[in-house]
Amino acid sequence: MGAEVRWASCNIFSTQDHAAAAIAKAKTATVFAWKGETLEEYWDCTEECLTWPGADGPDLIVDDGGDATLLIHKGKEAEEKFAKEGVLPDPASTNNPEFKCVLQILKQSIQKDPTKWTRMAANCKGVSEETTTGVHRLLDMAKKGELLFPAINVNDSVTKSKFDNVYGCRHSLPDGIMRATDVMIGGKRAWIGGFGDVGKGSCEALRACGARVTTGEIDPICALQAVMQGYDVAPIEKMLETADIFITTTGNFNIITAEHMAKMKNNAIVGNIGHFDNEIDMAGLEKYPGIKIENIKPQVDRYVFPDGHGVIVLASGRLLNLGCATGHPSFVMSCSFTNQTIAQLDLLDNWKKSNILKREGREEYKNEVYLLSKELDEKVARLHLPALGAELTVLSDEQADYIGVRKLGPYKPLTYRY
Repeated sequence: MGAEVRWASCNIFSTQDHAAAAIAKAKTATVFAWKGETLEEYWDCTEECLTWPGADGPDLIVDDGGDATLLIHKGKEAEEKFAKEGVLPDPASTNNPEFKCVLQILKQSIQKDPTKWTRMAANCKGVSEETTTGVHRLLDMAKKGELLFPAINVNDSVTKSKFDNVYGCRHSLPDGIMRATDVMIGGKRAWIGGFGDVGKGSCEALRACGARVTTGEIDPICALQAVMQGYDVAPIEKMLETADIFITTTGNFNIITAEHMAKMKNNAIVGNIGHFDNEIDMAGLEKYPGIKIENIKPQVDRYVFPDGHGVIVLASGRLLNLGCATGHPSFVMSCSFTNQTIAQLDLLDNWKKSNILKREGREEYKNEVYLLSKELDEKVARLHLPALGAELTVLSDEQADYIGVRKLGPYKPLTYRY
């Protein structure tokens, strides 16, 4: 569509090097990514991705996890503090390994160009965000009045959340486990932390492989859904001595702690498909007294406790479907990325005061978080149905009038829960 693109990965393990190389060779984008980056390299790549030769920064951002958006916001905040107080960011002020990298980048950047991130924030006309975690960050910034440009929540489009979060995980979770371990899932006991969209797909996948699945939940509605679908619901503490596979899907942190893993059975498999690397307490595990690490193969490590028993941790606690396999299949990602493309066009319309998407009665976006319209969500679904050989039934004019919808949609109110 004519855009100049600079691209970095959203995860140190998720890049498929052959795909990145093909894009670089074709010169369709400038690529800053490879599989197995260090945290320092990851954040360096993120900065390079955002740093445009001859310009103040990108016009629009496609973000996956919110790191590009975070770097711009933290950069502007640090520059304002430096201008006011003469204080540079201090990497030693935090114990978080990733945030140390962020502060180091900003410290170096401000010394070279003390207004880089301020200019970049002013130049950016919007962001479309792919993930639950990224959307949480955006909503938090918007609530505090700190969001610097309009944002579109792609994650909660139905054709993203159901396809990526449910159907994508249903496919790629067992794929990652089996590529990493070659273990037979059938007959094993599995505990899945969370029964949201990602948890639902994960539970369904492991049950389909023959596992006996228990899920953990804080939400009584999700817990009731799980029980009504035939799953047991229990806290992780009840499963430590019996489960063979533990998977986190929640978007929260410290779901599986080092103390939990110390009580698991020998060679229990521990993985995450939900959020960064802190759903599993990797920092606590690595600091556990007397712990030893046996690398089995890339992204598969056995952590051995002083009593001799060990747990097999996948992808260093990061997203195992990306680290140990190749993520979601292309059809699922087509649904997600169609939403992203439409979101980018929507932001372009808002910026240029155009109407490429032919939306009726649109109002100018403020620095808030928006959802794509139901019409556009249904359009994404319509575009993908022919590839599956599906044919829709068409309402008659009388039927459409009877239920109070337009003949070609949208068919459901915003309150409808798919």
